Amino acid sequence: MRVPLSWLREYVDLPATETGRDVQAKLVSAGLEVETVEHLGADLKGPLVVGRVLTIEELEGFKKPIRFCTVDVGQANGTGEPQEIVCGARNFAVGDKVVVVLPGATLPGGFSISARKTYGKTSHGMICSGDELGMGDDGSHGIIVLPPEIEVGKDAIELLELVDEVLDIAVTANRGDCLSIRGVARETAIAYGLPLRDPALLDVPGPNAYGYPVQVSEPAGCDRFTARTVTGLSPEARSPIWLRRRLQKVGMRPISLAVDVTNYVMMELGQPLHAYDRSLVQGTIGVRRAEAGEKLVTLDGVERKLDTEDLVITDDRGPIGLAGVMGGANTEIADHENPENTANATSDVVIEAAHFNAVSIARTARRHRLSSEASRRFERGVDPQAASAAAQRTVDLLVLLAGGSAEAGVTEVIAPSAPHTITVSANHPDKVAGVDYGREIVVRRLQEIGCDVYGQDELIVTVPSWRPDLLEVNDLAEEVIRLEGYENLPSTLPKLPSGRGLTHRQRLHRRVGRALSGAGYVEAPNYPFIGEQVFDQLLIEADDPARRVVKLTNPLNDEEPALRTSLLPGLLGALRRNNGRGSHDLALFETGLVFLPREEQRTAAALPVDRRPTDEEIAELDAVLPEQPRHVAVVLSGAREQAGWWGKGRPADWADAVEAGRVVAREAGAELIVRKGQYGPWHPGRCAEFVVVVDGTETVVGHAGELHPRVVKALALPERTSAMEIDLDVLEEVGNDTPQAPSISTFPVATQDVALVVDAFVPHTDVEAALREGAGALLEDIRLFDVYENYDQLGEGRKSLAYALRFRAPDRTLTVDEASAARDAAVALAGERTGAVLRG
Repeated sequence: MRVPLSWLREYVDLPATETGRDVQAKLVSAGLEVETVEHLGADLKGPLVVGRVLTIEELEGFKKPIRFCTVDVGQANGTGEPQEIVCGARNFAVGDKVVVVLPGATLPGGFSISARKTYGKTSHGMICSGDELGMGDDGSHGIIVLPPEIEVGKDAIELLELVDEVLDIAVTANRGDCLSIRGVARETAIAYGLPLRDPALLDVPGPNAYGYPVQVSEPAGCDRFTARTVTGLSPEARSPIWLRRRLQKVGMRPISLAVDVTNYVMMELGQPLHAYDRSLVQGTIGVRRAEAGEKLVTLDGVERKLDTEDLVITDDRGPIGLAGVMGGANTEIADHENPENTANATSDVVIEAAHFNAVSIARTARRHRLSSEASRRFERGVDPQAASAAAQRTVDLLVLLAGGSAEAGVTEVIAPSAPHTITVSANHPDKVAGVDYGREIVVRRLQEIGCDVYGQDELIVTVPSWRPDLLEVNDLAEEVIRLEGYENLPSTLPKLPSGRGLTHRQRLHRRVGRALSGAGYVEAPNYPFIGEQVFDQLLIEADDPARRVVKLTNPLNDEEPALRTSLLPGLLGALRRNNGRGSHDLALFETGLVFLPREEQRTAAALPVDRRPTDEEIAELDAVLPEQPRHVAVVLSGAREQAGWWGKGRPADWADAVEAGRVVAREAGAELIVRKGQYGPWHPGRCAEFVVVVDGTETVVGHAGELHPRVVKALALPERTSAMEIDLDVLEEVGNDTPQAPSISTFPVATQDVALVVDAFVPHTDVEAALREGAGALLEDIRLFDVYENYDQLGEGRKSLAYALRFRAPDRTLTVDEASAARDAAVALAGERTGAVLRG
C-alpha cells in the first residue's frame, strides 16, 4: 500500500517538521512493515511552469515527426516573450495548456535543462510528459495537457504536487484495514497520540423505498449491499489534477472521472466500489452464485467460464460482474476522457458498495487467476460498516466534480449480524508478554484501536467493524503488546540444561550429511511442496500410497498445493535447473521430512499460550499431524570421475546410487540387504531394492538405480540420470551406531576365487547370498570382481560371475583342504538355489 504523506496529513495533524522517515519509524514500531519511503521530486528544481501553445511548425526532412513550437509562459522566463521549443510529441495542439521546463531547471534523475540547438532550431526548454516529471502513467503516453482554466505562468511543481513523500507499506494478510489511507491514518494517529479525522464519518441518508432495486439471494456471500444513483453527469467533466495525482501516487492509473472517483474512495476508505452505466443495466441488480455454463466478459476483455461457487452480480440478462473481483464489460462506464466518445459518455450511474465474504472472493480470484485491487481488499477483510459512507462519498464527489444530481433513493440490503465481542482477563496481555502493563494501559490501547471495553478484572471487548482479524483473546493481547512496542519487551534467554547436547537423531542426520558430502555430493535443500501431476511423471502406480498427499488450504503456489511424499521431485528439479545452466556433472543430496496423511483426519485443538502445554495436549496435537519420517535422497548425472592425465574418468551410473544407500546405512549402523527391485521411476533392469529386518520381518526402506527413460524424458533430465531414496528413520530404528573396535586376527587369510555361470536374469545379490550362507562361519569377505558374457563360450542367455572369497579362522591357520571345503560348500548351495555351475 502506497501512502502519500500529503494525503495522510489531511486526517492526522502531524508536526510540520515530521518527515516520511520519522513516520516510517513510528509505524514500524507499531508493527507495520514500511519497506521504503520514496521522495518524489527530491532532485526537481524549477522553473517549471504552465504554458499555452501559440504556434506549431512541422519540421520536414527528419526520420520522425518534429515540431517547432512557440509557447506563452507569461513572465516566468523574465521577458514575457514566447518561448521557442522543439518537441516530437503529437498529442497537443495550438491553444493547449502544457507544462514547460525552462533552461536552468533540473528534472528527476538529475537531468539539467539548457538551451540547445537541435534539428536546425534552438530549443529553449522542454514541453514535458508525465514520465519526464516522475509522475507515473497518466494514460496519455505523451505530453501533459492541462485543463484550459489553468493560469499561464503558474508554478507547475505546486500545481501538480510533484514534491511529496510516499510510504510503501507491506500489508500483511490479516490487516486489510491498512489497505486504505483511513486505516494507515488511524495507526499513525495512535502512534503519535493525536486525534484522527475519520473520513468515513459522513452524514448518510437512511434507506428508503425509492432506491435502485436490489435482490441478494446469497446473504452468506454478501451480507451488505448499498446502491446509490447519480444522474446528469457532464460529458465534458474531467478528473481534476489533485484527484489524478493522488491516484498516481498510490500506484493507480487515471481512467475516467466516474472510475477515478470510485478508485479514489476505495484507496481513501478501503471499501471497493463499482459504478455501472445505468442505461446498460436491465432490471433488478442481483447477487447470487453462478449457474453451470454461465459466462462473463470482464472489464479486461476476457471471456470467463463461471464456476458454480463464483459469486456474481446480475441483472435481468444474467451476470454483469464478478462480485468483489471485477465488473463486466456489458455495463462498463463510457470513457469521458476521450473527446471522441463525448456523445456516448455515461450520464447516469448506479454505484455499488457491498461487503462480500472474504473466503469466497479469495477463491474466485484464484480460480480465475484474476487479482484486482478490490479482491485484495475483500480477501483480507473490509469494514462492512463503511459501505454506506463510501457510497455517500462517491456520490458527493460525482456531484461536485461532474455536475451530477444525487437521486433521493437509497438502497441498503443488510443481513442481520451482531458485533463480535471477546471476554478477556485484564491481565492476559501481561501473562503473554511477561510485562506488567496493568489494566489502565490495556483498556486505553484497546480503546485506541476502536474497541468498546467494559468491566474490571474481566473485560468485555467489542471489536470494531474494521478489524475482522481480532477473533480471540490472544489477538487483543497482541494489539496491546505491539502498541506498547515490541522493542520494549524484555529479552530473557531460557536456561539450557547442561550435558544434553544433540539428540541421537540430530547426530545421525549430521553424520549422514558429512558422509555424503565426503563422497562428493552437494546438499540441495528444496521446498516441500509438489503438484500431484509429478506422480504421473514418475510413473507411480495409481494405487500407490505415495499418491496420498496432505493438501494445503492456502498454498503458496496453486501449481504445487500438496506436501511431498518423496524427496525426488524437488531434487530432480534442482538437477534439471543446474543442468540447464551449464553444470552437467552433478551429484546432489537432501535430507528432509516427507509428509504422509493419517487414515483418520482430525482437527487440532488450539494450544494455550499462558502456560506450557501438558504432555497430553502435545501428544494429542502430534496425533493429528501427518506422519513425518525423515528421508535421504541423492541424484546423479554426468561424470562421476573426471577425465584427465590420470585416466579416462567414468560417468555416474546406477552403482553409484546404490553405493550412496550403503553409505547412509553404514552411518546408521544398519545391516542393509540390497537386492533386485522394481518401483516407479526406476529402470526395471537397473533398480535395487533396500531391505532391513524390523522385528524379524523384512521391510523395504528405499530404492536406488537408474531412472526410467520415460521419467527422464518427462522431467527433461540428462540421459542416464540415477537416483536413490531411503527412509532414515527406519535405519535409525534398526541400526546400532555404537562404534565397534575391529577384531584383528593374527592368522593369515586364505583366498579362493570362483567363477560361476548362471542365467543372465539371475541377480548377482542372490548368488552372493547363497555363497555367503554356504561358506559358513569361516568366510570373512566376498567380493564380485568380474562379470563376463560371451555367447560363443557360455551360451545364449548366460553370464559368468567371478568372486573372490576370503577365509580366516580366529584361532588357527586354515589348511588348503579347509578353505577348499568351505568354497565347495558355498558353490554347492549357490548351484542349488540359483542354478550356478563352475565355469570350466
